[in-house]
Amino acid sequence: MAPLGSIIFALFSLPFLVASHNQTLSEENNQFHECLLHEANISPKQLDSVLYNKSSPSYLPIFESKLRNQRFNSSNVSKPRYIITPYNPNHIIGAVKCSKRFNLDLRVRSGGHDYEGLSYWDGRGTFVLLDLEQYRKIDVNVTDETAWVQAGAALGEVYYNIANKSGTLAFPSGLCRGVGVGGHISGGGQGTLMRKYGLAADNVIDAYIVNANGTLLDRKGMGEDVFWAIRGGGAGSFGVLVAWKLKLVHVPPKVTVFTVQRSLEQGATKLIQKWQKLENQLPRDLFLRILILMGQNEKGMPTIEANFESAYQGPIDQLIPIMKKHFPQLKLKPEDCRELTWIESALYFDDGYKRNESVPDLLNRHLNLRPKFFKAKSDFVTKPISKKGLKKIWEAFMQEGGGQRLMILVPYGGILSEIPENKTPFPYRAGTLFNILYYTNWNITGDQAMKNSLEWINRLYNVAGNYLPKPRAGYLNYRDLDLGMDMSGNATYSQAADTWGRKYFKDNFKKLAEVKFQFDPENFFRNEQSIPPLYPQ
Repeated sequence: MAPLGSIIFALFSLPFLVASHNQTLSEENNQFHECLLHEANISPKQLDSVLYNKSSPSYLPIFESKLRNQRFNSSNVSKPRYIITPYNPNHIIGAVKCSKRFNLDLRVRSGGHDYEGLSYWDGRGTFVLLDLEQYRKIDVNVTDETAWVQAGAALGEVYYNIANKSGTLAFPSGLCRGVGVGGHISGGGQGTLMRKYGLAADNVIDAYIVNANGTLLDRKGMGEDVFWAIRGGGAGSFGVLVAWKLKLVHVPPKVTVFTVQRSLEQGATKLIQKWQKLENQLPRDLFLRILILMGQNEKGMPTIEANFESAYQGPIDQLIPIMKKHFPQLKLKPEDCRELTWIESALYFDDGYKRNESVPDLLNRHLNLRPKFFKAKSDFVTKPISKKGLKKIWEAFMQEGGGQRLMILVPYGGILSEIPENKTPFPYRAGTLFNILYYTNWNITGDQAMKNSLEWINRLYNVAGNYLPKPRAGYLNYRDLDLGMDMSGNATYSQAADTWGRKYFKDNFKKLAEVKFQFDPENFFRNEQSIPPLYPQ
């Protein structure tokens, strides 16, 4: 038993320790505030609308406003010491310099859709969140067919602003309106125009980035190696992506869309077998993906439903003959289709038509984006999955345990097959048939619900792996920490290469690590799956 005097001393010293801790935090807050005032060239009056600490009334609402995955909003997950919401490049420069000065990690959030939440939590605990919500200006130049887009802009905002200037210009990127362009483009960026024009990252012609020294650089200033790296290699490993200059592409006045649903009982497996073999040979104007969902058959029993969802860059009377020639088994009819403008098709693929929305709703980046608990995994497929393999995948998909479940098969081919693997860090080009997203979400809180859902998706992923070529691969924009992670953020090149590095980037990973050493040798920009610097031997 401890002596009575020791206990009394401990009881009286506890308030002193708490006060000392609070005083230390208060002093650091003041010092960090002073640093930002100086380095960001900001007035004291403006500071309250840019910098927030945990005692600020707006801290929690800002933090949770774009927290898409509730798995990372528990008391066990670290939250930022400071949140900075920049309005101009000086604020971003100040955030970098002050974070570095106070030995704080920096995480950057544009849309908040990072599948593993690495844009808003940090395994090492103490960090600054640079939230680009307010940094989203879009400047469209119809004459030059380009657009400068700040990193915090969402895809829906980009599409709307382009369409507001021209009905026949667009940009080839993703399908969800709320995704931020900063992360989406830097990871690749799949979408309905990718078979004709390539990924979003393939259509970037300039960029601004702030490096670890707090210097703002354009393409010329950062150099071609860094410009290569941030277009598919994840800009967050190299600096703070500030803005992209996009090359706009041409779209016709009318785009044809359709969604045709087929269950297992209606021959979905045979149709998917056929799709695997033909989709790479379809005209590049035609994007035809498959959504795998749970449904019910005519007897009310659980079954697999395959939604064949398509966008064709042209009118219905051109599409129907193409489908009859290449995919007559789907039995597409004119009445299955609808003609839309390209911007209306963007709303269609974001399920806006199911919610009776109109085109201006694309500007609402938070509309119908209720945060959920979710987990995702991915594959790139180079050989068709056998009939036996599909049946085994359906069995695993229908097993109990998961919440709402989904698989998406995204077609490749077209111009993607003509782009060399090393043109950008994104290597899945010629020979890639399609990409698979495995996904589950659940709304029930508690460890058991999470355990059941994670077991379900891991089981599905493992079963699918039995019927896919090796080595397996992954898509950076569907980030998956199960591939490997390092909580210290200091993984060696070999450790990263043998886990997540080559799965995301194949042989391009080595060049990414070499560029990392040239541009950020001290590894300031790091996370649990970042590119490590490859130091010269």
